Amino acid sequence: MSICLLISKNGRHKPINLPHLQTVVLGRSPETTIKDKKCSREQVELKADCNKGYISVKQLGVNPTSVDSEVVGKGNQVEMRSGQQLHMVNELYPYTVCFKEDPSNSQSSVGTKRPCGPASEEREFHREPPGHKVPRKTEDSTQCKHGGSTSTNTRPEPQTTEKTETLGYWSQGLKASMQDPKMQVYKDDRVVVIMDKYPKAHYHWLVLPWESIPSLKTLHRGHCDLLRHMNQVADRIVQQQCPDAGLLHFRQGYHAIPSMSHVHLHVISQDFDSPWLKNKKHWNSFTTDYFIESQEVIQMLEKDGKVTVKQGTNELLKLPLCCHVCGMALSTIPQLKEHLKSHPYGRL
Repeated sequence: MSICLLISKNGRHKPINLPHLQTVVLGRSPETTIKDKKCSREQVELKADCNKGYISVKQLGVNPTSVDSEVVGKGNQVEMRSGQQLHMVNELYPYTVCFKEDPSNSQSSVGTKRPCGPASEEREFHREPPGHKVPRKTEDSTQCKHGGSTSTNTRPEPQTTEKTETLGYWSQGLKASMQDPKMQVYKDDRVVVIMDKYPKAHYHWLVLPWESIPSLKTLHRGHCDLLRHMNQVADRIVQQQCPDAGLLHFRQGYHAIPSMSHVHLHVISQDFDSPWLKNKKHWNSFTTDYFIESQEVIQMLEKDGKVTVKQGTNELLKLPLCCHVCGMALSTIPQLKEHLKSHPYGRL
């Protein structure tokens, strides 16, 4: 039987053992060494399936836990695999997970256990694309299956290695991708455009500034010119890359509570024709007020000098499925996708 280890990317503590199919609750505690009061003592509930090679992550705390680019949301559950990254709260305290053969009967420290509750009805997660394989070295007693490692040494591997290139997008985040020529669609001295790794529509790009801007909260009035330039670049990309630009409707905007630690403008076609559109959370993150139009962000900065996100915005991800064009209510994602065929260009 394999064992599962939760590893602090910052080397804050020893790897935490997640026993097979046992619920482990973690948060602010001596075990994680997290003292941040925005992190609940019971922030996340984790359950490893060592046979299938993933862990279920359920957010229990009020403040956001995230896996890669997705905020989990209180009461929601996602699946996490090797090569993905968990941020315990507010884009802080990064963790990875790895699976390896159990060399002995000894176990690492385990978080507080509690009885397993009902499984979430909605499993919100990304799977790696078909054929996506992570190269790995010959396994030994410290080598994780699926390419992970139990080492807490945080020094990055050389950027030229095949492993780094393969894991770059999600394990190292957007900052690594924007530097990768293979990911770049366009760049100038102020911004770079990349394809979204898991597009939620037929056309889905991200426009990122070279300037380090962690989140919408750090934007100020002085950034207005940069954001206008990002909009102009987005318009140019649509015209250059989309043959149906005159027919297909596009939106440009930002997620109100993004989990990736670099401001990025979504440029997304409104057909939402994509196999990566899998659940209600994905849909609502682009079709409700959770998605803030880029012009609205600029107007907030011009008027108030900051971006304000309304309280309860995270609850928008739980709204019932409704067509973004005609407002028709649908029960399931398959029903929604079938209905969207009646709006091929994302408009009436």
